[in-house]
Amino acid sequence: MQQIGDPGRGQARVEREDRGTGAVQRRRQRVKEAASPGGGREQESMQGTSSHQRKVNGQKLWRNGRVRRDRVAAGVTGGRDQVAGLLDGMRAFAIPMRTRFRGITVREGALIEGPAGWGEFSPFAEYGPRECARWLACALEAATSGWPAPVRDRVPVNVTVPAVGPARAHALVTASGCRTAKVKVAERGQSLADDVARVEAVRDALGSGGAIRVDANGAWGVGEALQALQALGRFGLEYAEQPVRATGSCDIVVLKAQPLGGVRAALAVAESCGLPVVVSSAVETSVGLAAGVAFAAALPELRYACGLATMSLLTGDVTGAPLAEQAGVLPVARPAVDAERLAAWETDPAPWRARARAAAEHLDPA
Repeated sequence: MQQIGDPGRGQARVEREDRGTGAVQRRRQRVKEAASPGGGREQESMQGTSSHQRKVNGQKLWRNGRVRRDRVAAGVTGGRDQVAGLLDGMRAFAIPMRTRFRGITVREGALIEGPAGWGEFSPFAEYGPRECARWLACALEAATSGWPAPVRDRVPVNVTVPAVGPARAHALVTASGCRTAKVKVAERGQSLADDVARVEAVRDALGSGGAIRVDANGAWGVGEALQALQALGRFGLEYAEQPVRATGSCDIVVLKAQPLGGVRAALAVAESCGLPVVVSSAVETSVGLAAGVAFAAALPELRYACGLATMSLLTGDVTGAPLAEQAGVLPVARPAVDAERLAAWETDPAPWRARARAAAEHLDPA
C-alpha cells in the first residue's frame, strides 16, 4: 500500500525504484518478513527480500533464505483426530452479494464448530491447498482455542464502496455512519472517468472532514497509477491501497486474519512489520468477521479505521446479530450462529469438507 502525499499539492506518491535509502530497504525487509507467512494473494501489497529466520506461533517460517510454506500451525491441542472430527461436522453456506465484488456474486464458505465456538473457512475458489491451510488454521483457532484478550471494546471501520455508479456510491456512504470510505477503483471494463465520478460522489457524501482511501488491487501500471492518483488526489486521499502489483515498499500494511492463519498469527505479523496496520476482512459472514474484529481489538495501536464493515455487501448472514457497523464502529463481539438463518443459506458441505481435508494435509496440529 502506498500512502498518498499532500493532496493540497495535487500530487500522489507512487513507489519509485530510486527511493533506495537504507531506511526504505530496511522497511522493505521487515514487511517482506512479516508478509510471507501469510502466503497467497491476500498480502500482495507487501514487497521486499530477505533470508531472515524467525518464528510465529513456535513455527519456523524461513529456511535457507526461502519462505517455509510446507506446514502451517493448526492451533489445536487434540491433534489430527480432533481436526478430522471438526471437519466431519462442517456446515457450508452460499450467500448472494448485493453487488459484484472481487469478481464474485455469491460468497461461499463453511463453518466449523468446536469447544470454543464457531470458526469460518472461506478461501476463494482460486486458492489451492497450501494457501487454504492458513484459512483453515484461522477457523480451527476460533473453534478450539478462541482469541487473545482485547484492549478495546469497539473498533472504527470504513464503509466499502464497490465499483458502482456515483449515485449508488453516494447512497452507500450516506447510509453508513462511517467517516472513512474505501473506494474500489481500476475495475476491469471501467475507465478512469468512472473512478473519478465515484470518488467525487464519495467526497460529496462524506464532506470535507471524511477520509477516502482507494483500492486498485494492483491493476494499474506505474504510469497509469501516476495519472490516476493525480486525477483522484484532488479529492483528498488518505492513501492508495496496492496501486500497482509490485511497489517495492509501502507505508501501511493491510492484514487479514483468515489468510494469515488466525488472530495470533496476524498479531505476530503486525508486530514484525514495524508499520501502521489496517485490519481488513475477506468479505466473510459475521463468524469470520469476528476473527478480524478480535485481531483489531487486540492490536496495541489502531491508528486507522478497519475494513471490517463488509456485512453490508451480503444479502444475509448466519447469525441473528450480524456484525454491522453503527456510527462508524463495530462492537468487539462474537455473534452466535443461528440455526434457522444458517439453514436458509446452507449448501452441500461435501466439496468444502474435501477442500478442508486437502488443506489439513499442510497443517501441523499441536
